[in-house]
Amino acid sequence: MNEQRRQILQMLAEGKITADEAERLIGALERARPESTPAAETHRRPRPRYLRVVVHASDGSADGPTRINIRVPLQLLRAGVRLTSLLPPQALVRLNAELDKAGVPIDLTELKPQHIEELIEQLGDVVVDVDETDTKVQVFCE
Repeated sequence: MNEQRRQILQMLAEGKITADEAERLIGALERARPESTPAAETHRRPRPRYLRVVVHASDGSADGPTRINIRVPLQLLRAGVRLTSLLPPQALVRLNAELDKAGVPIDLTELKPQHIEELIEQLGDVVVDVDETDTKVQVFCE
């Protein structure tokens, strides 16, 4: 609590001002507060709704440059996690083995809905840019 707010509350406690006056003074303090205050810093960004993958490649083919623009709803990830809970354990073991053979070492038995929510929350901070001579790849959330 800052000093000015403490003084207002002290005046209220001593009966020097009414509750309405204290409320107006505190409101005025909050309106006068600069944008860089901790209250402004705790204002959250909107949750990301899509995972976007954009690829621009000039591979020298006769068909021209390759352009890929994929927008995956994050709700699809949530639904997929919920669906894994419906799969029998034997199917998950086989699926994990096939994923591992394909070079995707993910254990689907450990994937829980609360984990995907934590992942999606952190995805808002992820931006991946790959710039090569003839290729540009971007992965980000929006």
